[in-house]
Amino acid sequence: MGRILAITNQKGGVGKTTTAINLAASLAMDERRVLLVDIDPQANAGSGLGVAGDSTERSIYEVLVDEVPIREAILESGIKHLYLIPAGQRLSGAEIELVNMEHRESRLRMALEPVRDEFDYILIDCPPSLGLLTLNTLTAADSVVVPLQCEYYALEGLSQLLQVIRLVQQKLNPSLRMEGVLLTMYDGRLNLCQQVEEEARKFFAERVYKTVIPRNVRLSEAPSFGKPAVVYDPGCTGSVSYRSLAKEVIGSAS
Repeated sequence: MGRILAITNQKGGVGKTTTAINLAASLAMDERRVLLVDIDPQANAGSGLGVAGDSTERSIYEVLVDEVPIREAILESGIKHLYLIPAGQRLSGAEIELVNMEHRESRLRMALEPVRDEFDYILIDCPPSLGLLTLNTLTAADSVVVPLQCEYYALEGLSQLLQVIRLVQQKLNPSLRMEGVLLTMYDGRLNLCQQVEEEARKFFAERVYKTVIPRNVRLSEAPSFGKPAVVYDPGCTGSVSYRSLAKEVIGSAS
């Protein structure tokens, strides 16, 4: 069965979608079959692969709310072995619509079940919040990848996320575990980055990935071309780091 990884942090601007796109593409380049599910109404994971969510007939919204079979929403990404389920503006009201629905926290898990064994990895890009969409993702996932920006307030919001993960483990998904904490936007010249890394490694120990993602202009440029950085500029430092991260993720399963 494919491993389902939730990529989440309720704080915005931490490199969550950049991580989802580039990790997914890197795993695909290592000849793993990968499904990237965009469950963020901003739909940036889709646009980062050149797909505008509102231009598609089927998205994750129809899967969650209208119970459309998930295969009808899967698109080819243009990258070998990588497939996408896009999000879109329609998803913005989904949290309100889901509130009174049956199995509201587990609709994504049930939807993914028929295709789970067709992929090696299913990566889910969460919105920057801890609402029902993120809750659905944590209920469906085997493990959680937390991008952590190397800045002053980075560790503050993590306690809330960890509390939610513990609640999901207790009530909805006992097998959920922390896959890893990924340090992003790292600049080794700054004392602050080094301090955040030191604190994170002290608190999370071996659950912090050895790979760190540097500040890199190519990572920021690539989405405007509708490509992951690992395709747009495979040799840039950001791309090399994400390829290294993919090796760590693959290695953690063996």
